[in-house]
Amino acid sequence: MTAQRNYRDGRINHDRLNDYYKRAIQITIEEMESTGSPVVTDGEQTKPSFLTYPIFALFNEYYKFTSDCFSLKFADGHQRLLPRLTKAPFRYAVYAHSYIDAAKRITQLPIKQAVITPSALSMIYPKATIRGYSHEQFLNDLIVESERDIRQCLESGAHCVQLDFTEARFSLKIDPTGQLLRDFVQLNNRVLDRFGFHEQHRLGVHVCPGGDQDCYHSFEVDYLQVLPSLFDLHVGNFYLQLASEPNRDRVLECIRKYMKPWHRIFVGVINPIDPIVETPEQVCARVLEAAKYIPAEQLGTTDDCGFSPFDDDQSTSRQIAFDKIRARVEGTRMAQEQLMMSQLKNT
Repeated sequence: MTAQRNYRDGRINHDRLNDYYKRAIQITIEEMESTGSPVVTDGEQTKPSFLTYPIFALFNEYYKFTSDCFSLKFADGHQRLLPRLTKAPFRYAVYAHSYIDAAKRITQLPIKQAVITPSALSMIYPKATIRGYSHEQFLNDLIVESERDIRQCLESGAHCVQLDFTEARFSLKIDPTGQLLRDFVQLNNRVLDRFGFHEQHRLGVHVCPGGDQDCYHSFEVDYLQVLPSLFDLHVGNFYLQLASEPNRDRVLECIRKYMKPWHRIFVGVINPIDPIVETPEQVCARVLEAAKYIPAEQLGTTDDCGFSPFDDDQSTSRQIAFDKIRARVEGTRMAQEQLMMSQLKNT
C-alpha cells in the first residue's frame, strides 16, 4: 500500500513499484502454501480493487466521477464509486490472466482467479450518453471483454475462475422488486453461455453482503431473496457467504432447495470482518452443519469475503488473515475426516 501511494505521488517509478509487487505476490503465495491450502491465489496484491482492475488505467481518459455515479454505500457511511464512461468504445486495459501468469512463476499449486462480473461493470454506462454509442453497443462490448477476461484465465491454466458478484445482494436495496437482480443474472449468463458445459464447471460465482473497512453494504437484505436467482447462473461453483449469517440453517435449507446435482457449494466458514480468529474446531462444526444439507461430495469451504477488497483497506492485518485461512484449512480437514469416518460406518 505504501509503495502504491509513493508511486501515485511520484516518489518511485513504475519499475520500482513492480519490484514491490513481485515481492508482495511471492510472500503472499508462499504464506498461503504454508497453510496447507490445496488451491492458492495471489491475494489480489496488485489490483487497485476487485471491482475496477480492468478499467483503472483508463480512468483519466475514458471516465469521469459525477454526482450520479453508481455507489456502493456501506453501513458506516463510506462508499465506493464506479465512474461513468465518457468515451467510446468500452474496453479493458488489464485482463486477469496477467495475475495468473505472475503467480505461476512462484507456485506449482492450482490457482483460483477472481474476476469482476459484467453486471457490476454495466453500471458505468446505465444509459446511452455518448453520441453514436448506444447502450446495447456498450453491452455487446462489455460481453466481449468479459468473455475474453475469463477465457484468457482458463487458457493460462486457472484451476477455477470466480466471478465476484457482490452487487447481487446490494441490487435488492436499489430495486426491492428483484428485477435489477434478474437483469444482472441475465447479463452475466450472456457471457457464461459463451462457454461450454465443461468450461462452466471451472467457473464459479461469489456473493456476499460486502466486506470493506469492517462493515457491510447490504447485510440487512434477506439472503433468501438472493439465492433463488443466483442459482440461475450457468456456473458449476458457488462461493457463498455463510459464517456471518445469524441463522445458517435457514440459508442452508434454501441452498439445498435450489442447488443442482452438478453444482459444488463452497460455504463460508470464516468471517473476515470479525477480528477474532476462528478455531479449527469452530470451522469443523460449521462444515458438519452444512453437510446436513449439502452432500459431502458437493461441499467445499471458503471465506465469507476477501480480507481487503480495496487497496486502501487496512482493517484486517495480514497476520489475522492468514491465521483465519489456517483455521479454515485445518478445520476443513478435520470435518473431511469425520465425514469419511461416518461414511465408512454406514457402508
